[in-house]
Parts: sequence; C-alpha cells; structure tokens
Amino acid sequence: MHVKILAGLLGMFLLLSCGAYIGVDYDEQTDFSGYISYNFYPSIESGLSQLDDNRIMKITDSLLRQKGFTKSEDPQLYVNFFAVESVSNSRSTIGIGVGGGGRNVGGGISGGIPIGGKTINQRLTFDLIDAEEDELVWQATADGDMKEKSTPLQKEKYYEGVLAKILKKFPPGQK
Repeated sequence: MHVKILAGLLGMFLLLSCGAYIGVDYDEQTDFSGYISYNFYPSIESGLSQLDDNRIMKITDSLLRQKGFTKSEDPQLYVNFFAVESVSNSRSTIGIGVGGGGRNVGGGISGGIPIGGKTINQRLTFDLIDAEEDELVWQATADGDMKEKSTPLQKEKYYEGVLAKILKKFPPGQK
C-alpha cells in the first residue's frame, strides 16, 4: 500500500518538474487593450523544422482566437518565434551500489546508469511585435525538455503545454 502511494507521489513530482519555465518581459508603456488582430511575422526563421513551425502556428492560432484575437492580413501584432536547442543525456539514472565493511574497515562503490535516452533542451522565444511601429512590445521565453525521439503527437502535446503557459501571461495584467 505504501509503495503505491510513494510511486504515485513520485510520478506527480516527475510530471510537475518536467514543465516549461516561463519568463516574460514587455513594454510597460504599451496599451495592450488596443490590440485585436495578429498574424505571423512574414519571414520566421525559428531554427526548428517546418513541421514544428506548423505545430506552433496552429496552436498559437487556436490560443489567440480563444483570447478574442483575429488573424488578419493587416495585423496590429506580428507573432515571431525561434528556438535554441541542445541535446543531453537523460538526467534519470538507475543507481548501482556495492559496499562492505567490518571491523571498522569499509568500502563502497556506487554509480548511475542513464536511462530514457537523450533529451532535447529547448529555449523557445515568443515575440509579439507592434506591426505599425515595428517594435517588440512583449516577449516570453520558455525553457523545457522533450525526448529526442518524441512522436509527432508527443511534440504537439509538448508545444500545446508550452504555448498555453506562454500565452496565459498575455496580455499583461490579465488573469
């Protein structure tokens, strides 16, 4: 019984610890209540694959529509995004230990074997640019991790979670 509770708590901890960390910056002089339309910056160079670009644009469209924004050919805001990625070994390990002792003499060996494959560490930067002034007015960065061999569905779920967290903080002051 205690093992099931412990396993459940560990599972919840792992899910919570794997979320993206979001940082936001914006121009405090900007009146965000006047913005109602958007489109994507004409030449996005995200550093991601075209498939990931399409995922991000589709999810962003959905989230901005939910907030009452309209996609327009003559937008008030341009959306731009780009990512920087690195690959690392999984931080999860299986521990192995050998020890011995007796008569005040002891020794031990321990080590960890990485499990779970490689992880992509990604910093996604999401910009909102005033189209008329051509000035950055709002920016969010999200640091997150995903498995290197993620399926298309896993990638879509990852970006849904990251972009929902990013756009939850836009516009500033809105909850």
